Amino acid sequence: MFLLGATAAGKTAISLALAEKLPVQIISVDSALIYRSMDIGTAKPDAREQALAPHSLIDIIEPWESYSVSRFVEDAHAAIREAQAAGRLPLLTGGTMMYYKALSEGLNTLPAADAEVRAELARIRQEQGSQALHGLLAQVDPVTAARLHPNDPQRVQRALEVYRVSGKPLSQWHQEAARTPTLDALKFALFPQDRSALHARIGERFEAMLKAGFVDEVEALRADPRMRPEFPSMRCVGYRQVWDYLDGAIDYPTMAEKAKAATRQLAKRQITWMRSMDGLSCFDTFAESPASVCGKIYRQVADAAS
Repeated sequence: MFLLGATAAGKTAISLALAEKLPVQIISVDSALIYRSMDIGTAKPDAREQALAPHSLIDIIEPWESYSVSRFVEDAHAAIREAQAAGRLPLLTGGTMMYYKALSEGLNTLPAADAEVRAELARIRQEQGSQALHGLLAQVDPVTAARLHPNDPQRVQRALEVYRVSGKPLSQWHQEAARTPTLDALKFALFPQDRSALHARIGERFEAMLKAGFVDEVEALRADPRMRPEFPSMRCVGYRQVWDYLDGAIDYPTMAEKAKAATRQLAKRQITWMRSMDGLSCFDTFAESPASVCGKIYRQVADAAS
């Protein structure tokens, strides 16, 4: 079963409550938890929490290593088989909606990366800015441009790269590509309705991360000569802003506010994704206790098994 949710919506608490009722194996669907040495800023379950139930796809690569959606799908299916062989119920939980989409709908076969085209687009971005890249995309693929924010340059650049390599817009690839569903499961979502309460929790959680030593965590990562600020690991919310603070590009209060704002934007994107999904049983974790939500999920799982 899937347990999706916006950041700070209480996925860990619900997952661990379910582990008290069901023999689950928790499989992370989170593109930040895959990295070792990134514990505080990712709100990674601690050793005590991980001991309450078997966990998979946490701490599987180094922050300087690359990881793809296709590799996630392979790793997730391996973890599912492992759980089932041990008589456990796979509980796939997280907030990386692209991972969820790949598991539930399959992967598109897109053109391979082209280093020359990528370098040219990177040059345009550096010289003219992300808005210029987005304008180019709008000219050749208005459907994708409408879906992507100008401040998401990696995806905008990739969409332009697909068009320049293949001559076909990314939106057309998505329409034409054969998709074979790869995983059919019960789907639950944590869907806070009170946006102001969610924002308040996001702010409180980030302040707690700072008190727990988040800046020191990023400083240790920066000290490793293999690390670069442009790596995907350092694009995780919070890490980019703390890195800039340690570089002296912004002051401490600005860093904290930028990190909170980035987290709020992440939550907004996650909620938008979930609104577009079919077949989700949704729960408001700000209106119900974890025990109440857990009980309702448990009853649905029991009914499906009977």
